[in-house]
Amino acid sequence: MRQWTDRMRQVKIVLVVGAIAIAAASLLVSHKLVNDLKQEERSKMDLWAKAMKFINEAEDEAGLALALDFIKGNTTIPVVVTNADGSVADYRNISDSVHVREYAGRMRQAGDTIRIDLGEEDYQLVCYDESTLLKRLTQYPYWQLGIVMIFVVVAIFALLSSKRAEQNKVWVGLSKETAHQLGTPISSLMAWTEMLKESYPQDELIPEMEQDVKRLERIAERFSKIGSLPEPVDASMQEVLDHVIAYMDKRTSRKVSIRGHYPGHDVIVKMNASLFEWVIENLCKNAVDAMEGQAGKIDLWLLEEGDTVAVEVVDTGKGIRKKNMKNVFRPGFTTKKRGWGLGLSLAKRIVEEYHHGHIFVKQSEVGRGTTFRIELRR
Repeated sequence: MRQWTDRMRQVKIVLVVGAIAIAAASLLVSHKLVNDLKQEERSKMDLWAKAMKFINEAEDEAGLALALDFIKGNTTIPVVVTNADGSVADYRNISDSVHVREYAGRMRQAGDTIRIDLGEEDYQLVCYDESTLLKRLTQYPYWQLGIVMIFVVVAIFALLSSKRAEQNKVWVGLSKETAHQLGTPISSLMAWTEMLKESYPQDELIPEMEQDVKRLERIAERFSKIGSLPEPVDASMQEVLDHVIAYMDKRTSRKVSIRGHYPGHDVIVKMNASLFEWVIENLCKNAVDAMEGQAGKIDLWLLEEGDTVAVEVVDTGKGIRKKNMKNVFRPGFTTKKRGWGLGLSLAKRIVEEYHHGHIFVKQSEVGRGTTFRIELRR
């Protein structure tokens, strides 16, 4: 599977590179073609100017007729013939006869002129412009380049999307396989716990074991839901946060206090409570790790702001450096000596994809602590 995915990615890259190479070759050919046509039109105008001079000097009627036919044969290249005083002597292939003189002035400024000496100090200027076909061909490479750039951008976007989809498939496959593998030992542990309860009904440790087994069952359930879109239901945000505080409080050093701060009434939000608890747990675990065994506190603030319900996880840990702020949610990023760097990435996915909310670092100061904020619509 991995080899097939890598091969497909290589094929896509080769196709993009090939398309760019073909486009570059096409642009070079178009550029050469345009230059050849410019030279050809320049040569035609040289002959056209010679024909004009021949008409002014000709005495042979046959030669005069031939020169006139050649001049009339120009049906594509705009031409204006001006006298030495700047007046217009003749023009061809120009639809706007009112502004012919201005048109000739622009041609002279561009240097597209051929001088015809008529004797003594008299002369005429043949001013010419590019034909409509040549102008279109001149613009064609730019249009072509624009289309190629759009194609390349779309292709790159498709490659990135494909890569992201492949990563998502790996995430989902790994999560579901983890849930499947956990299922059998959890079932066995549940059975053993029941047997222990019957044999030692007064043992105080068995209920704790039972709670841990239920905890494992909940974790397996969370993994099984990755990749699907569980239907959100109305749930109490206070209860979710209380569950996290109760769980973390038993598994965290007494040096760290975890407290919740809620409004005076119940806050109901549509969500998947199991997955959302996972998010808050990840944030709290990161906060505990950031304290590095020192005393500190974690405050969970539940806020209502219009149609938005916000949860802020505020810790007194070591904080996040500015250079790392934009990478904290990137898969694989971690500043800890151990760990995969997947916790915050999973949290972001659960909040944004499953709950259509937003999670971000509200503020962080090195040595003072960090505040993560989650916003959900009611």
